[in-house]
Amino acid sequence: MIKIGCHIYRDMTVSDIRITLEDGKRLVMAAREAVTRFLKEGSVEKDTNLESRFSAKSGVFVTLNDSSGLRGCIGYPFPDRNLSFALTDAAISAATRDPRFPPLNLEELNYITFEITILTPPERIQANSPDEYIAQISIGRDGLIIRKESESGLLLPQVPAEYGWNETEFLEHTCQKAGLPENSWKESKVIVEKFQGIIFMEESPGGNIIEKTPLK
Repeated sequence: MIKIGCHIYRDMTVSDIRITLEDGKRLVMAAREAVTRFLKEGSVEKDTNLESRFSAKSGVFVTLNDSSGLRGCIGYPFPDRNLSFALTDAAISAATRDPRFPPLNLEELNYITFEITILTPPERIQANSPDEYIAQISIGRDGLIIRKESESGLLLPQVPAEYGWNETEFLEHTCQKAGLPENSWKESKVIVEKFQGIIFMEESPGGNIIEKTPLK
């Protein structure tokens, strides 16, 4: 368990197409609309236009922030469902099912900014020694997944840049996110994967939406 426009073919993923700023704006607005409707009505109707335009399979995370910082973050790391479906579910889950926070209420939504990260498919980092992991990770570009048996943890590309971590600290914190000792990434049985993300965010609650370049 992870703690943490066009018609396209069924097997195509977002890595096969270009996600434009206009696409990003539509996706962020769709995430906010889904949460708003869910908080008002307890359910969300299908958006056929969204489903048609974003039928590629993709991993995606939705991050909610308020004036004090993180307010919820849930998502899907692997491209095993259509982006439109994954986005809607991740947005509602971030607002109401993140175990670190109480469920969002409708009034609070006025003070929340939405951020979405569309993920490329994770790729295993091949390394013969721990130093080779460090050489293959780029802070500000790569996100990480660390897995050992049934435990796994994920951190998005923007996280280490925002906290000022180096590559070693990034690996250590991802181990901790998985519930593992911080030096577990050095073990031969541990799988380390990396991915990249396309990030779009509101500059203010319900306000202008921009493509966010991770800090480097």
